[in-house]
Amino acid sequence: MNQNLAFADYAVFIIYFIVVSVYGYTVYRKRKQDEQDAKAYFLAEGNLTWWAIGASLIASNISAEQFIGMSGEGFFLGIAVAAYEWLAAIALIIVAVWFIPVYLKNKIYTMPQFLKTRYNESTALIMAVFWLFLYVFVNLTSILYLGAVAINKLAGGEYLHVIMLGLAIFALFISLGGMKVVAYTDVIQVAVLIIGGLVTSYIALTTVAEAFGVGQNAIAGFKVLMQQAPEHFKMIIPKPTATSTQLEIDKYLTFPGLLSYAAGIWIINLNYWGCNQYITQRALGADLQTARTGILFAGMLKLLMPLIVMLPGIAAYVLYTSGHLPQLEGGVKDEAYSAILTFLPTGLKGLSVAALTAAIVASLAGKVNSISTIYTLDVHKKYIQKDAGEKQQVNIGRLAVFVAMLLAVLFTWNDVLGIGGVGGFTYIQKYTGFISPGVFAMFFLGMFWKRTTGTAAIVGVILGFLLSVLFNEYAPALFGNDTLLYTAYNNGKGGFEIPFHICMGLSFLFTMIAMILISFAGPKVNPKAFEIDSEMFKVKPQTTVLIVITLLIIAALYVKFW
Repeated sequence: MNQNLAFADYAVFIIYFIVVSVYGYTVYRKRKQDEQDAKAYFLAEGNLTWWAIGASLIASNISAEQFIGMSGEGFFLGIAVAAYEWLAAIALIIVAVWFIPVYLKNKIYTMPQFLKTRYNESTALIMAVFWLFLYVFVNLTSILYLGAVAINKLAGGEYLHVIMLGLAIFALFISLGGMKVVAYTDVIQVAVLIIGGLVTSYIALTTVAEAFGVGQNAIAGFKVLMQQAPEHFKMIIPKPTATSTQLEIDKYLTFPGLLSYAAGIWIINLNYWGCNQYITQRALGADLQTARTGILFAGMLKLLMPLIVMLPGIAAYVLYTSGHLPQLEGGVKDEAYSAILTFLPTGLKGLSVAALTAAIVASLAGKVNSISTIYTLDVHKKYIQKDAGEKQQVNIGRLAVFVAMLLAVLFTWNDVLGIGGVGGFTYIQKYTGFISPGVFAMFFLGMFWKRTTGTAAIVGVILGFLLSVLFNEYAPALFGNDTLLYTAYNNGKGGFEIPFHICMGLSFLFTMIAMILISFAGPKVNPKAFEIDSEMFKVKPQTTVLIVITLLIIAALYVKFW
């Protein structure tokens, strides 16, 4: 190891590892009597408190793509990328008030089960297989790769594969204990990542203040950031003109101004938080009020995330452009967070590495638990071993955890998918965005419009993907610069490109139209439609207070940085 990490840093990290491991084992021992109960293993049914649900949601969500990828986008784009986090808080409110009641009232435990109950077996099987591939080959691989690269940089740059294996094994250790172990260890993980993240942001701001000769005050450092990079504190990226630089065009392609708010960013958030086994699984085993409170708690924590994962990237940009950050060779945005960590004093550097590791491991554990749940309950139990008992299901689930992690390691080993070739955060958003429009349309209409048919659902998810390919890959060649509203010239591709947020919006629009038309051509009454009554959507006064506080904070932030 090089001088980046000292003995005290390793000591802090080892303490973190021991605490999480011992606590996880303790939780596992307490629930051992339920070990052969499949629902207890996969869902921790009825055993999660609201604070465990909320903390687990955030721990599973905040991973390498946030710490590394979103910090990198903060370096490149600025505060505009915070829209992903702040609007996620609104998406969580929508999920808590309108989505979760539908799932719980109809006793839904997995997303494929929702599709089978609402539509048909074919739709459920298609999506179960699809989600398994997406979770393993896009999400697991990107989390593992980006996390290993970041920690490896701090450890001297020669231990990538060792770190990758270490992260995978640590996540496996937690995952094999089931959802209750994952969720309650996530409480520690989220505490570590928030404390470590805040420490990193504080040190980054004081470093900026010192570099520009205004003392060592974090507030002064923040003011320097606003003075030195005012363009990084605008929520709306302006549309390119004929005289725009390539950098301005690239920023617009990543986050196309107001058009991002028209559809793309909402589809990303509502699909992720409301139609995603990886996320909703935490709340599906709880009662409605507990689930709602936990989700809203996660929404309030979301408001903190830009301070933790985006602000260090802006600090890195200011330090780099002023010549105070030579460690950031070539200005590679996904290395911004690691470069900032080099300024941390001994001990605190270990805390920040522990925070980064906590984020990575929590996300890996949550993801493989969801993979295990979908495979066992929606594929293996239904189509391979229909008579599998409770104990067999638990064992199959554990085997699925191991196989999923092994595949992720193999595909990440030499960056087979080319994750390192693009920004990590954009990589995940763009390529999951190829299927998000069709999936979200299928769930949204399935929940709230009784006429939606199974045929419309299958057509919708396939059409959504095909339209995403069309708008991302082929439409720019047809439109060229005649549709400046939608396209911008990207020299990296040697032609015009439509921002992927806009592609998602167009795909969603035409998919919804197609599904509605197909449904109107089908039966007038769908016998599989969920029964929904207005009572299930009512919220308690204390819940209303949480919602109002969250919305007021978001409104204030947008007024400040508009």
